[in-house]
Amino acid sequence: MNAFSHAWRRSARTAHGLRVMARAGMVHGLALGRALGALKEVRRWGPLVSSVRYSARNHPDSIALVDEIGPLTYRELDLRSTALAAALHARGLRAGATAAVLCRDHRWMIESMLACGKLGAHVLLLNTGFAGPQLADVLERERAEVLIHDEEFTEVTAAAGAKLPRYLAWPGYEPVRPGPPALETLIAERPEPKAEAPPRPATVVLLTSGTTGLPKGAKREVRSGTTAADFLDRIPLRAQECTFIAAPVFHAIGFSQLTLGFALGSTVVVNRRFDAEEVAHAVERNRCSALVLVPTMLRRMLDHHGEALRERLATVRVLLVSGSPLQPSLAERAQEVLGDVLYNLYGSTEAAVVSVATPEELRTAPGTVGRAPRTCALRLYDESGAEITEPDVSGRVFAGGALAFTGYTDGNRGARRSGLVSTGDLGHFDRNGLLFLDGRADDMIISGGENVFPVEVENLIARHYQVKDVAVVGVPDEDFGQRLRAFVVPIPGSGLRPEEITDYVRASLARHKVPREVVLVDQVPRNATGKVLRRALIDPRR
Repeated sequence: MNAFSHAWRRSARTAHGLRVMARAGMVHGLALGRALGALKEVRRWGPLVSSVRYSARNHPDSIALVDEIGPLTYRELDLRSTALAAALHARGLRAGATAAVLCRDHRWMIESMLACGKLGAHVLLLNTGFAGPQLADVLERERAEVLIHDEEFTEVTAAAGAKLPRYLAWPGYEPVRPGPPALETLIAERPEPKAEAPPRPATVVLLTSGTTGLPKGAKREVRSGTTAADFLDRIPLRAQECTFIAAPVFHAIGFSQLTLGFALGSTVVVNRRFDAEEVAHAVERNRCSALVLVPTMLRRMLDHHGEALRERLATVRVLLVSGSPLQPSLAERAQEVLGDVLYNLYGSTEAAVVSVATPEELRTAPGTVGRAPRTCALRLYDESGAEITEPDVSGRVFAGGALAFTGYTDGNRGARRSGLVSTGDLGHFDRNGLLFLDGRADDMIISGGENVFPVEVENLIARHYQVKDVAVVGVPDEDFGQRLRAFVVPIPGSGLRPEEITDYVRASLARHKVPREVVLVDQVPRNATGKVLRRALIDPRR
C-alpha cells in the first residue's frame, strides 16, 4: 500500500469514527476545530486522562465515579488525581517509570491510573489473584519502580519480597501499624501541581490471563482519538449515561469500558467485589443504563435473582458480556429473562475488542461472537498462512484495530499476519459472515488422530438440565495419544451420574468427541474473568 492510499484509508477511518462518536453524543455540538482539538488532547495525554480533563472543563459537576465511599464529580476526580500526581512526582516518580497497581476497583485505583498518566509514568495493572512468587516474577520482569496496593494485599507483597517504594490505596488511611503512606494522605498534601503534558503519553500494561503460563505484559498505547468508535459502531452506548462495571478493571474489558465511560462523559459505578444482590441494588440506585459483566457473573446473577432479574435491571438497555466464552445456553437463558439487551464482546488482551454480537444476532445464533466493527479488521488464516474466506472452515483468528497492543513488554510483537495480531483462538465464519469460536489453539485435543475442540463438547454438556458448570480437557492416553476428561458441576440435589453425561454426548456427537472420563466436582477453577484454568484440571498440583 503506497503512502497516499494509507493516508486516505486513515482519513476515512477517522471520518467514520467521528460520525460514530457524534451519533453517541460524544462530539455533539462541537465545531470541527474543537473536535479535532479534542482528538489532539488524546494524543498528548492518552484517552483516560484527556477524557477526564475534557469533562472537568465542560461539565465539571457531573458525577464521574461512584464507589463504596460515594460519588466524585469530574472536577473532583481531576483535581484529586492532579494532586496525587504532584505528590508522587515529589517522591521521585517520573515520566517513563512504571508504577504497578495491585488494587480492587475503587477511586484510589482509578486516581492512581490518572495520576500516572498525567506524569507520563506507565501503569502496570496486576491481577488481584496473584500469589507472592507470581507477583515477584512479574514485578521484576516489568521493572516496576513503585507499587500501589490495597491493605488486603500487604502479606502478598511481603511474600513477593517487594523492596520498591509502596503506597497504600484502600482503605484510604494508614492503619495503626507502621506501613506505607496512604494515597489519601498524599492527595491531602495538595502540592504544587505539574500542569504540563508529559513528553509522550504513558502506556497501560495489561497482563494476559496466564492460563497457560506466567502472564505476559501487553502494552496498550492509544494515539488515535477515535478509538471509542471501535465499541460504539456496534453498541448503542450514549454520552452522559451511567455504566456499572462489575468486570475487574485490571482486565482488558473492565479497563476498556472504564476508558469508554469517561470518554462518553458518563457516570461509572464500581464495587470492590462482585455480589449479585449488591450489583442489582447499585443498578437500581444509580439507574444504570449499561452493565458490564463476565459470563460467570451473568450466570450468578441469573441463579440468584431468577425471573426477578428483569425488574431489578429494568433501566439496563445494554448488557455487555466479555472476558471468557459465553456459552450458547447462557446467552439463551439471559435473553429469555432480560430481553434483547445482551451484547457479546470478543477480543483478547493483545487485540482488544474486535467483534460484537448484537441481541438480534444472538437470537438467531446464540453461539456467535458476531462481526467486527467497521473500524476493525478480522480474518482467518490456515496453517500455511493463506487467508480463509469460505464459510464453515476453521482457522486461526487474526484481528486489528486502533486499540490493539503495540507488543509484549519483552519486545516480542506476537504472532502477526498482514499487520493483524493473533488472538490465540481458532474460529470459523458461517454463511452470514458471523464469527464462531472453535476454542483456543493451545486447547485443541488430538484423540486417535481426530481434532476435538473442547468448547463444542462443553457447550453441549452445559445444556444438560442437571449441569451447572463444565470444563473439558485432554489428558495423555497410551492408545489414543489424548483422551477427553470432562469435569462436571451438577446442580445441587440433582443426583447426576457420570454415565448420564457420556450417554448424552454420545447421542449428539461423534464417538471421538465423547469424554472417556466424567468427573463430578464442586466447582470448575476459573480466573477473575471466568476463563477455565485448564492447567489446574490437567495437573491438580498447579
